[in-house]
Amino acid sequence: MTIRQLTIAFLLLFSVSAVHAEVNEVSIARQPSLGHLPLMIMQDRKLLEKNAAALGVSDLKVNYLTLAGGAAMNDALLSNTIQFAAGGVPPLVVLWAKTRETPQAVKAVAAMNSMPLLLNTNNPNVKSIKDLTDADKIALPAVRVSIQAILLQMAAEKAFGPGHQNDLDRLTVTMSHPDGMRALLSKTEVSGHFTAAPIQELELRQPGVHTLLNSYEVFGGPSTFNVVWATSAFRDANPKVYEAFTKSLDEAIAILNSDKAAAAETYVRLSGDKAGLPLISEILASPDVKFTTTPHGIEQYVGFMNKTGMVKAQAASWKDLFFPNMQDKNGS
Repeated sequence: MTIRQLTIAFLLLFSVSAVHAEVNEVSIARQPSLGHLPLMIMQDRKLLEKNAAALGVSDLKVNYLTLAGGAAMNDALLSNTIQFAAGGVPPLVVLWAKTRETPQAVKAVAAMNSMPLLLNTNNPNVKSIKDLTDADKIALPAVRVSIQAILLQMAAEKAFGPGHQNDLDRLTVTMSHPDGMRALLSKTEVSGHFTAAPIQELELRQPGVHTLLNSYEVFGGPSTFNVVWATSAFRDANPKVYEAFTKSLDEAIAILNSDKAAAAETYVRLSGDKAGLPLISEILASPDVKFTTTPHGIEQYVGFMNKTGMVKAQAASWKDLFFPNMQDKNGS
């Protein structure tokens, strides 16, 4: 073989290797709530690094970031600042609808849990959402677009009838989970807080606070709170890293479900919030809280968001929003 032929062969080999080379660093974003415990276990036990190495991607650097909400997640994902986003279902639906006919084509990697979200109030005169008046203000993570905001709209439609889904939007204000709790307990800024575990349980331990709405009531049963999503471009270019992530998530959820005491300790140690070990253990033991990759209620979310004009796309099935690794699940 001549030098020219050797050079061409080397260049061809190099180009093939480059095409199949996977990233050596990924960033995963989560939000500050108990629903993201599987990702915290992944981080604590370095599961993704281990599973990536087993698939031939050695020395993978994994960054775990905390972002405040779904909009920030989606911006970071589309800019490739992060490769995996985690949060409530509505931000996934929005980005799936916007990108489904593009090379990015965002879809869900898996669900992470089914957990009830509670709207708590300090107003003793409010027994249902029908009792709310202009004097009431409801704090939630993001007006109109957060999972809590969508749930409130769905509840309003059930309470007041079709076309009235936005009747309570005027009462909502955007606050982080911790700020919303402080405002509720101070009894100055807001009278209601639609939040998530463990803040909702911390609020209920205070005198005069009661639950006004449970998300399971809106859906008529358990529904997915948190999902993980990614772009098709990243998945196609990095099949081994993607597979390692799904294996790691499955492993983390199995660890959590098999030893909830250790999982509670991990959350308390890594979260930095005020919830102590007894409360976290109590929440994880609740029959209403299930950590699972099987999604529930996705079709209801998409149907509602399409009907009310939040997204233009409609899904024939929940499977339209998920990558192939989820297609054998008994979801809804």
